Amino acid sequence: MLGIAAAALFFIAFLINAAEISTNHVFSSGNIMILGLMLLALHVAGIGGARGARVRRR
Repeated sequence: MLGIAAAALFFIAFLINAAEISTNHVFSSGNIMILGLMLLALHVAGIGGARGARVRRR
């Protein structure tokens, strides 16, 4: 799920950069890309996955 959110943030950052939309410093394309990288790192680390922990039953 975090991978999808990261892809969405990368797309928004691309649109801001490609259209040369002027935004304030908080929502600049670089900051949105950093947020996307953070979400991608969390996804790769296994946080926010769709699967829960497997429990073995006897």
